[in-house]
Amino acid sequence: MRRRPAEFRRPVRRRLFSNVLWWPLCAVAVLLFIYVLSKGNQIESRPAISRRSFRHDRIMEGLNVTEEMLNPNSVARQISDQISLAKAFVVIAKESNNLQFAWELSAQIRNSQFLLSNAALRRAPLTVGESEGTIHDMAILLYQAQQFHYDSATMIMRLKAKIQGLEEQMSSVNEKSSKYGQIAAEEVPKSLYCLGVRLTTEWFRDSSLQRKFKDRKQMDMKLKDNNLYHFCIFSDNILATSVVVNSTALNSKSPEKVVFHLVTDEINYAAMKAWFSMNSFRGVTVEVQKFEDFTWLNASYVPVLKQLQDSETQNYYFSGSSVDARTPIKFRNPKYLSMLNHLRFYIPEVFPALKKVVFLDDDIVVQKDLSGLFSLDLNNNVNGAVETCMETFHRYHKYLNYSHPLIRSHFDPDACGWAFGMNVFDLVEWRKRNVTGIYHYWQERNVDRTLWKLGTLPPGLLTFYGLTQPLDPSWHVLGLGYTNVDHQLIEKGAVLHFNGNSKPWLKIGIEKYKPLWEKYVDYTHPLLQGCNFH
Repeated sequence: MRRRPAEFRRPVRRRLFSNVLWWPLCAVAVLLFIYVLSKGNQIESRPAISRRSFRHDRIMEGLNVTEEMLNPNSVARQISDQISLAKAFVVIAKESNNLQFAWELSAQIRNSQFLLSNAALRRAPLTVGESEGTIHDMAILLYQAQQFHYDSATMIMRLKAKIQGLEEQMSSVNEKSSKYGQIAAEEVPKSLYCLGVRLTTEWFRDSSLQRKFKDRKQMDMKLKDNNLYHFCIFSDNILATSVVVNSTALNSKSPEKVVFHLVTDEINYAAMKAWFSMNSFRGVTVEVQKFEDFTWLNASYVPVLKQLQDSETQNYYFSGSSVDARTPIKFRNPKYLSMLNHLRFYIPEVFPALKKVVFLDDDIVVQKDLSGLFSLDLNNNVNGAVETCMETFHRYHKYLNYSHPLIRSHFDPDACGWAFGMNVFDLVEWRKRNVTGIYHYWQERNVDRTLWKLGTLPPGLLTFYGLTQPLDPSWHVLGLGYTNVDHQLIEKGAVLHFNGNSKPWLKIGIEKYKPLWEKYVDYTHPLLQGCNFH
């Protein structure tokens, strides 16, 4: 009977022993929970306090960065000034090949920037105590920089020398770029050369092309009919000329009334005749001539041909060198003496039966019907052209030498310039006012190239001075060969002009404008495919 009380007491001892262990563990767990909870409240409360203080700072006591940087006693301003000076010293140290010192300066700059960023984040001004060490360390490095003679005077001298060296490099690069760009613009692509050769071969091989070209009884009547729309192009570029004719025909309301008068040189004459004999352009009439057949075009009548006989002129344009080495290569381009360029001043002699003609360059694309040009009133002027003086560099003083008394006494330097490329010429007024004689007068006085240097536009500005009627700018949109042109202007433009070096048939053409020209090229044509046009 005694065993039962003993057995009864044993579990009581176990419970007492377990209670002794359990209560301290519970106490520890409670204390740990309270500790964790208090920590969590602190962590959670920080953003709230920060947000409240941030709002309070913004409304009441926010850090005004502008006032802080303008305050002469500001620690932040002192550090910022040190950083600016240190950055300049880093550049000078690298130039002096002192890379270790440059690294030390860069490291200290990062430390100072870190200090400023912390102050900005907490939106409180820097105190002297917290920034003293950083300012001191930076000051030591800046003092060392001065010991290396990285003082202001030395820095200015070195920077000036650096700037001068960079300017010389830039000048050299620009000169080379201009030369290479000019060479690229003057090159004849292999595909164009191939097309000319193949067309010439076709012309002499296929007698039917020659018979077709000679059968021109109906054409002869159209060539002299002043009730039709007459256009003239002077070019040795077959494909470019074809694009002008094709784009005009496709956008014309009455293509059967359009007559194109093409003038080329002896070399491209057979190829040009072959191309326009084997292709039709919606009923447009096309005449092809060569300027070598114009008997009146000789040195006794044409100043340019007379100047070509001068040895100094030949040396200037064709020798590849010049007495004045500073003269840009573009001013010595022989194409400016080409008769195909200067024929525009002899249009009444080239087409004696015509009363009005529209002159087109071969680097244009026609987007609209041009018949409206023939009904424009030029107000007794000879030349209808789009003015280009919306910008100051397209006024007369840009093209002419106003230090010459002859130019200064006859022409307003701020007169508005205009563009060749799409011009309406009243040939009746031209003959009445002897415009070709005016051109001869100025060309003969520019033998030494003191009145102007470049191209046919300057003599054109002189020749048609006071004889030009401004046209609506939408008739002629320029710049697609050298600059960016407003998209809306392109959409509204009747004629788009790829003036400049970046012609659309060259590799250096501006890519985004090439499709405007290429859509008038039939790349499926067997001759174009055979010459690798794509």
